Amino acid sequence: MSTDTIAAIATGPAQAAVGIVRLSGPRALDVLQQLCDRRSAYRPRVATLVRVCEDGGEVIDEGLALAFPGPASYTGEDSAELQLHGSQFVLQSVLRRCRELGARLAEPGEFSRRAYENGQLDLAQAEAVADLIAAESADAARAAQQSLQGVFSRRCEQLAMDVLTLRSLIEAWLDFPDEDIGDIQLQAWRRQGQDLVQEIDGLTDEARSGLRMTQGFTVLIIGAPNAGKSTLLNALAQREVAIVSDIAGTTRDILGEHLSLNGVPVRLVDTAGLRESSNDPIEQEGMQRARQAAESADRIVCLSSPDAPPPTIPAQWEDRVLPVFNKCDVRGVPAGRDDQGLHISAKTGEGLDLLVEELVGKPLQHTGFSARQRHVDALDDAMFHVNHSLGHMAQVASLELAAEELRLAQEALGSITGECTTEDLLGKIFSSFCIGK
Repeated sequence: MSTDTIAAIATGPAQAAVGIVRLSGPRALDVLQQLCDRRSAYRPRVATLVRVCEDGGEVIDEGLALAFPGPASYTGEDSAELQLHGSQFVLQSVLRRCRELGARLAEPGEFSRRAYENGQLDLAQAEAVADLIAAESADAARAAQQSLQGVFSRRCEQLAMDVLTLRSLIEAWLDFPDEDIGDIQLQAWRRQGQDLVQEIDGLTDEARSGLRMTQGFTVLIIGAPNAGKSTLLNALAQREVAIVSDIAGTTRDILGEHLSLNGVPVRLVDTAGLRESSNDPIEQEGMQRARQAAESADRIVCLSSPDAPPPTIPAQWEDRVLPVFNKCDVRGVPAGRDDQGLHISAKTGEGLDLLVEELVGKPLQHTGFSARQRHVDALDDAMFHVNHSLGHMAQVASLELAAEELRLAQEALGSITGECTTEDLLGKIFSSFCIGK
């Protein structure tokens, strides 16, 4: 990683009131000093009113400057930040001036990568920065904040230490094999291994909940015309998102709504009614789009009612489909689940709590951290190796293999926080970050 000074814009929409230019690297404070006119004297960690000027002294903009001498900064290096008016022309002019003074444009996620490489954040905490930026609900933001504070990392580090402790006991005996070892010692080691399995299993369950919180998923509502799809979308969103009408084919296109169901971010999608034939080319296009959307949806609610039987479901959708029968109030059927599927009334709200639970699970009793798929995969790998080590602890002759499996488990846990990682993995993780982070 280059140690030169980098610069990046972090701003909102094109017409944002405030735009931010960040600098980091060994010459960051020198570049900041040259950007500002001579009347602008800044102090470390104090917001100072400054004028940012061209080389000839012409003022580009007036704003606030903050200087953060390293290592007490986000990146661990000398860093600076300019808070300016949000005009793209102003921000691009300041960036151009930064480049003239020797800075270069930052790559996506480079500030967070430098923070990781300088020991300011571990890898799970760095990922939590991106999760916090992308959070779509208060619960998701709180979970990401907890990971950023190191809650998940500390759990992983403690598990890795427990694995190392057991591995050290076995390897100590392997170094001095003349010492007697009996079934009692082997059983004690196996009990420690079984405790590790329980600890990893518990943390994996919590990480899966964190993954649901971070990643969310897409739920598609399909069904014949007049099944009540738009009414269901409006009921779950708790506002009028879609037009509701008794006229078949009212919904012609894909309608999506981002919401939180039991604390889980969900994109709920209403589609055109599916039926065997239609002479309306617009309705045909809507049905085609509905089928295309179903290919990538995480869950599919197949809604039907007395006057709208369910459409034919392709075999490749079946494992993602939840059969739901609407208008239970009209049919005189109690809301709930039976062998056919789930019975609800989108109009009255009966059974909607059961539908939400079927889709995303019960309200999350979240333990306080966000997670990603690679974290869950690493915990699964650790579980695999600890289980294999238990098998090798059954006899003295295979204890060397048990120690090796524990080493692999420790390595899997270390990959979560970045103790054991590769350049390719780092590139993949930080390339998904936005510019300026």
